[in-house]
Amino acid sequence: MLNDKIALVTGAGRGIGRAIALSLAGQGAVVVVNYSGSEQAAGEVAGKIMENGGTAMTYRCNVADFQQVEKMIRAVVEKYGHLDILVNNAGITRDGLIMKMSEEDFDQVMDINLKGTFNTIRHCARQMIKQRAGSIINISSVSGVLGNAGQANYAASKAGVIGLTKTMARELASRGIRVNAVAPGFIRTDMTESLSDTLKEQVKAQIPLGRMGNPDEIAGVVSFLASDQAGYMTGQIIHVDGGMAI
Repeated sequence: MLNDKIALVTGAGRGIGRAIALSLAGQGAVVVVNYSGSEQAAGEVAGKIMENGGTAMTYRCNVADFQQVEKMIRAVVEKYGHLDILVNNAGITRDGLIMKMSEEDFDQVMDINLKGTFNTIRHCARQMIKQRAGSIINISSVSGVLGNAGQANYAASKAGVIGLTKTMARELASRGIRVNAVAPGFIRTDMTESLSDTLKEQVKAQIPLGRMGNPDEIAGVVSFLASDQAGYMTGQIIHVDGGMAI
């Protein structure tokens, strides 16, 4: 259980982030629902947590902005006194073949997916070091492990998250802080539901288990990594991809 733990989940208004926020709250954590787009969606997640007897707050912040992230972390610590769990879930895609990919599309994906992960770790590390405890879970992707045609920016950013995870695990382990990552495969979200039926079938053909995953299957692994049950795990990349990366 995660009773009395304070958890910050970035990009928690929908999809995998929403499922993670609800799962952590279900284990007893107080959840800060970060968002940068839809205030309504984030509010609905926080509202559902509170309807179920939990505690949550929303906080609007663009994780790509170093100073905004600093203010967010400070606000969370000032309100609750500590920060125990950080889940770096916020991410975007701007897919396209390399010959057609704009500099802006490359930079935006790197800024949110990789620099955003750096920003939050950078600003929460001091508090966790002071506590001599903390669990950081970064959301990578099977694309960052295997590569994926048409996703040079996304795959590079998620591969970067893996390198950052392992390095932060080494830097912070002596202070009692664990840093792990989850690498999802194809998960049923608003993003994947927009794919054509033909493309969905092509995707399923690449997955040994023969189906897409669902957000709750990612959230369960994240909640485990956040808990004391995973107390001897750090620097690990957990693949939740139906076997794609075998």
